Amino acid sequence: MITLRKAGDRGHAQHGWLESWHSFSFADYHDPAHMGVGNLRVINDDRIQPGTGFPTHGHRDMEIVSYVLQGALAHQDSMGNGQAGSGKVGVIRRGDVQRMSAGSGVLHSEFNHEKDELTHFLQIWILPSERGIAPGYEQKHFDDAGKRGRLRLIASPDGADGSVTIHADAKVYAGLFDGAERAELRAGPQRPVYVHLVRGALEVNGQRLTTGDALTLRDEPLVRLAHGEAAEVLVFDLAP
Repeated sequence: MITLRKAGDRGHAQHGWLESWHSFSFADYHDPAHMGVGNLRVINDDRIQPGTGFPTHGHRDMEIVSYVLQGALAHQDSMGNGQAGSGKVGVIRRGDVQRMSAGSGVLHSEFNHEKDELTHFLQIWILPSERGIAPGYEQKHFDDAGKRGRLRLIASPDGADGSVTIHADAKVYAGLFDGAERAELRAGPQRPVYVHLVRGALEVNGQRLTTGDALTLRDEPLVRLAHGEAAEVLVFDLAP
């Protein structure tokens, strides 16, 4: 079964400093029909104005993955990441993937310190396999060449293929597709697959997607991506 969700059907919030599109129920947007897929709970398509950001706030028992599309995002947390003089990483840019395991509890902030450039990123929440773990942080860069014409694993439970390690039964892939470039992904039995088109246009199992569109695939043993037009896509292999 294949279910299409058009970009314009998502929840939308405009806060001035932040514009966000919510794939699933989040904050003031609530739709019982769209609470997540499998253990994927949140995809927020966020645009942060220059000189603004999220002040310090808390999370717990969630795997939070950030995927940057434009600009830079400065991260600071109660684990010491991004703190002045700590020597620990904290700024993520286009092509970077950041994983924060909130676990037993963590405080963090996210800011766009640029003077004249928007920060555009996807904020992704995945339910963890175990609650109350020690908080953790990781970030890695995945260049365009490694995603060109293929699905590059960027997050997984075991850090396979150089991906960031998430404490959840899920795998996340990123790909860039144009023209004749194609890729396939075999889905495990009873595992839902969620396809989110970040930008461009792409055909997935015969369905034409444009920027912001998404597909949920259930009982589809093969996910086929083809006929891209400047397409950037994320594909989630999720727990039932």
